[in-house]
Amino acid sequence: MTTKKRIFIGLAGVLALAITSLAILLSHDAECPTPTSAARGPQPLMKAVMQRCYGAPEMLTLEDIPKPTPADNEVLVRVQAAAVNPLDWHSVAGWPYVMRLGGGLGTPNDPRTGVDFAGTVESVGKQVTRFKPGDEVFGGRGGAFAEYVVVPEDRAIAAKPANVTFEQAAAIPVAAVTALQALRDQAHVQAGQRVLINGASGGVGTFAVQIAKSFGAEVTGVCSTRNVELVRSLGADHVIDYKKEDFTSLNKRYDVIIDNVGNHSPLDLRHVLTPNGTVVIVGAPKRGPWIGMFLGVIKGIVLSWLVDENFVFFVAQLNQDDLTFLARLAGEGKMTSVIDRNFTLGEVPAAIEYLAGWHARGKVVVRVPPDSNQSQNWKPTPNVVSNVFNESSKRSMILSR
Repeated sequence: MTTKKRIFIGLAGVLALAITSLAILLSHDAECPTPTSAARGPQPLMKAVMQRCYGAPEMLTLEDIPKPTPADNEVLVRVQAAAVNPLDWHSVAGWPYVMRLGGGLGTPNDPRTGVDFAGTVESVGKQVTRFKPGDEVFGGRGGAFAEYVVVPEDRAIAAKPANVTFEQAAAIPVAAVTALQALRDQAHVQAGQRVLINGASGGVGTFAVQIAKSFGAEVTGVCSTRNVELVRSLGADHVIDYKKEDFTSLNKRYDVIIDNVGNHSPLDLRHVLTPNGTVVIVGAPKRGPWIGMFLGVIKGIVLSWLVDENFVFFVAQLNQDDLTFLARLAGEGKMTSVIDRNFTLGEVPAAIEYLAGWHARGKVVVRVPPDSNQSQNWKPTPNVVSNVFNESSKRSMILSR
């Protein structure tokens, strides 16, 4: 064997060892510590849903933790309602595992959960000028599944329209901002264009239908039989029941496709695009903690290099300007939040479990009543937590052996 071959084999072995070690490190789930509530003292406490380890929603705990105090540039919000997003169950399960590079190896770096919130300003820092105590606001901030949350004045927080409820406002941030940025910033939708929303009855989809209509587009929604009338009521010009028809086999072309589901290959989607049309991939196949989750995205990006049509994948960024824009749409009655179910703070695990079933119509909302005395009063439902979360756990166990 030549020296070059030995070097090559040695390097390949080192690379294989490094990849295997990284895979084991990323997929390792540390044991869940026993939760301990904060001792009562001079600092007030609040209820908050905490994630001390990765796994199924049943591992979340409702704990007493110190109530936050706003810094000079921050706003303290008394949370009235919060909303659940796919991001939340991804964070609970800790996959795709690549998320753990930033979120924490073995256990989450930040145990606080939830992002979307709506509530009332309780107090503000001395440098805050935009908000005052008593203002009704909504936005996005880590730790929203709690009685209080602090948000920097210039971040993702905006005034809530008076004619929009706290529950409706809490449903807006992640889902509606994703829909807005997909249509406006990624697809550059113009009046008169044909837009298809695949997964039109979900959180992002219900907002995407309405926002696309507000831009003057001709909108086609794709959903299941039970949601046809819902999607039509949101303003869709056409509704396709995917249980009866496959939109990729129909003789109609679209300028823009917002794909919230990921159940069709990029080649199939290209067949129903106009020349130079755009597919914005918002959703991806929901199985697989490794690269399988992103295969559709990767295929779409590669295809974009070879054809005139565009395939785009992006991650929405919450910001104050977009929240203000969406608040105006909601206040003018041009956009409404579709709420499937309401849960309490003590039932956040059940809310995440329900969303993970992928049958929610619109948004799942968590109500946080004043002076909450809630306990964690939920028990996991057999065979529901199952598929999404147990698959992750099984793979983690195999890789950790």
